[in-house]
Amino acid sequence: MPGTRKLGRTSDHRKAMMRGMVTYLLENGSIETTLTRAKDVRCIAEKMITLGKTNTLANYRAALAYITKEDVAKKLFDEIGPKYADRNGGYTAIYKLGPRRGDAAEMALIKLI
Repeated sequence: MPGTRKLGRTSDHRKAMMRGMVTYLLENGSIETTLTRAKDVRCIAEKMITLGKTNTLANYRAALAYITKEDVAKKLFDEIGPKYADRNGGYTAIYKLGPRRGDAAEMALIKLI
C-alpha cells in the first residue's frame, strides 16, 4: 500500500492491528479510534467491500485472507456486499469527535454508510 502511515508500530504489528480493526468494523458497523487509524482502516475496508460486491470463490478467498473471522467474511458477501451493489465507492464515513482526554489525540468515528 503506497503512502501507508507507520503509526509508530512495526510492520507486523501494524498489519495485525489493521486486520483486527477492519474485521471489527465490518462486524459491528462502526469503530471509535484515532483519526489517522480511521483513515487507514477506511482504505482497506472499502477494498474489502468492493470484493464483497461480486460473490466469486476467488474474491471470497481474498477477503478471507485478510479478515480474521470466517463469519464476518460470510456476512461481507451475504449482507454488506449486496447492500452496496449499486454504489461505486464511498462505503464509509469518518466523523471527527475532538481530542481524547488523556493525550489529546484527534478521535474519530468511522462507520459504514
